[in-house]
Amino acid sequence: MTIAIARSALSRQRQRLVNLMREVGFGTIEGLIVLAGEPVLRPAPRIIREVKLGGESACPSMNADDFALKAQVIALFAQFDEMGDGRIERLEVKHGLPFRMVIESGVGGMIA
Repeated sequence: MTIAIARSALSRQRQRLVNLMREVGFGTIEGLIVLAGEPVLRPAPRIIREVKLGGESACPSMNADDFALKAQVIALFAQFDEMGDGRIERLEVKHGLPFRMVIESGVGGMIA
């Protein structure tokens, strides 16, 4: 059984990132800092939007104030919790949801 997590249950910073991903729709968020598992949006990360001409480039409606989080968002924040402090070089967003990310990591963190 999966337990639904509502957007309103997130920290303010995580809510802001969810909103940003929904605004981006399709594209990337680059240079996102994570401190203690929380996204830092000041200074603002670089936003690159993809626009498909003559096709679908819209993301889900932004009308809802609160909603259950999709599995991709829950997985993203689980990665943030595991990371603690770090930098997301590139977070790919599709349909307003996190799709893939590239994480900057020091060599010391990669050696067991």
